Amino acid sequence: MIGLFQFMHNSPTTLQDWLSLLETRHSKEIDMGLERVAAVKNRLNIQYECPLIVVGGTNGKGSTCAMLESILLQAGYKVGLYSKPHFLDFNERARINGESVADDVFIKAFAEVEQQRADVSLTYFEFTTLAICKLLAEAKLDVVILEVGLGGRLDAVNVFDGDVAIVTSVDIDHVDYLGDTREKIGFEKAGIFRAGKAAICSDPIPPQSLIAHAEHIGADLRLFGRDFNYNGDKQQWNFAGRAQRRNSLGYPSLRGANQLLNASAVLAALEVLKQELPVGAQEIRNGLAMVDLPGRFQVMPGRPAVVLDVAHNPHAAATLSQNLDNMGFHAYTYAVFGSMLDKDIDGVITQIKGKIDHWCLADLPLPRAATAAQIHDKLLAAGVMQDAEHSIQNFDSPEAAYAYALKRAGENDRIAVFGSFLTVAGAMKARKAIAAELRHH
Repeated sequence: MIGLFQFMHNSPTTLQDWLSLLETRHSKEIDMGLERVAAVKNRLNIQYECPLIVVGGTNGKGSTCAMLESILLQAGYKVGLYSKPHFLDFNERARINGESVADDVFIKAFAEVEQQRADVSLTYFEFTTLAICKLLAEAKLDVVILEVGLGGRLDAVNVFDGDVAIVTSVDIDHVDYLGDTREKIGFEKAGIFRAGKAAICSDPIPPQSLIAHAEHIGADLRLFGRDFNYNGDKQQWNFAGRAQRRNSLGYPSLRGANQLLNASAVLAALEVLKQELPVGAQEIRNGLAMVDLPGRFQVMPGRPAVVLDVAHNPHAAATLSQNLDNMGFHAYTYAVFGSMLDKDIDGVITQIKGKIDHWCLADLPLPRAATAAQIHDKLLAAGVMQDAEHSIQNFDSPEAAYAYALKRAGENDRIAVFGSFLTVAGAMKARKAIAAELRHH
């Protein structure tokens, strides 16, 4: 077998070249099943010598991972995190001790996966998942957190056995792959649970299929409301687990109505791991106060108010709608919105249309995205008005839609950028370009 050095010599030399190659290689963007991934994982001999936390769910995964990472870093542990998708740089997907992993580390890991996969065809997501899991396993960490992509049971991350598995919420999303009911989706999400290991669910009304699967395999199921809970007032909140209480906690710096549910799941996981990873009350307070996560009800400084939120299904859109209500008065609200075609766009519109005055719809740079024109038709079908106070405009990119909204909005208005990660990433790019131009002048 040729050595890794010689192999790397013949491989792409930049991270961007690797990513371009992976994007074109496998015929399917999503190819469900674990046999191919498991085979390559075994050849790579990826093993974790530290506690492994796996986080799945429809919404709230990113927030839950970010809080876990922040608290564990505050407690002085060496923490690895795999999360996705990214906004501006692929490097955002892997973090070690809170810092994005450097290009050369990715390139080495990609070369190792390429060498070991031989004749096995992997999707972009499968290949990059194995590379990131490999580099995290080699980083001599105290704890690793892996965020599940689509579903759970057949997701590439599920070739790894978590010491603790968290399912944050179960709602309708990815219907073509996961099924069209919460019961079907709950079964898919529960696929990350393991026999004899802690299985945490922070959904207040978990599907029966999730509970039944956990019981069938003999997982240590911990349900919100039964095994852990929270209560609070305007100043602080308290957590109660099976055998551990945490009192007088400050609210997470992440805004939004569901963050205490996510924080409760985090503290339930830390209760399970209290022997291996003890964490003090002050470290929890600091971790929750300092947690930062782009694109989750992220309110940017300045006027008009700009909110970035990756709400792309009805459940997340309902939460966004509630959070917008809690923001106080704004004369007009502009929406910059773009979505994948396989999403329940009608359901998203139903949840949020009452909060939006002016819609700026964006085409997205992927074949499976809905066009602005398609979303436009759905808005009209949902009864969205066009008159002196309401409008719908189509744009060829999120950047163009955001620039238009920024030009139109007064300083007492607000702009809500939501939908696909690509929509929010486009607005982030536009904001970055505007800031660079202002510095230049």
